[in-house]
Amino acid sequence: MADEAESRLIARAQTGDHRAFAELVRQHQDRVFRFILRLVGTREDAMDLTQETFMKAHQALPGWRPEAQFRTWLFRIAHNATLDVLRRRGRIEFVSFADLPAGEEEHALLDPARHPDARLADRQSIELLERTLRELPFGQCEILLLREVEAMSYTEIATALGIAEGTVKSRIARARSAALAGYQRHTGEHRDE
Repeated sequence: MADEAESRLIARAQTGDHRAFAELVRQHQDRVFRFILRLVGTREDAMDLTQETFMKAHQALPGWRPEAQFRTWLFRIAHNATLDVLRRRGRIEFVSFADLPAGEEEHALLDPARHPDARLADRQSIELLERTLRELPFGQCEILLLREVEAMSYTEIATALGIAEGTVKSRIARARSAALAGYQRHTGEHRDE
């Protein structure tokens, strides 16, 4: 459920208040953009798809219901728009965390106060993670990004992707297993569990 302030903004936007909708865009556009960028691989495509997401959201806003989380609803629109483009393109191009705009939370992974050797090890770990994610099928990569990067709950992911919550749990388990196998392949490490 949307918080009270967001619900008021949405209600105002539903009545045609363009400033209210602009504020909703301002609050959510960076997260939507980063999510799309990680999936489509180019800033131009991500910018176009982010704009398309918000245009579709504006058109569909009268049908939004207060019991739905606005962020989840937006990610569902972004997911569908992105999937359409990727189907036409036939592949995805993963964007490195290092290629995201400065100031993004991913850059916190490389704390400048840490010792240079530690930063190098961090960078190598991030590169290995990116390589592993790049090798996953689109659906596995997407579901891990929603869960681990966007910190969505299983319920939110189910709503955003239009699948059952049990399906989300099993897909996340499979994606984590595939990511671990890829990581082990790259590092030569193998854990027996």
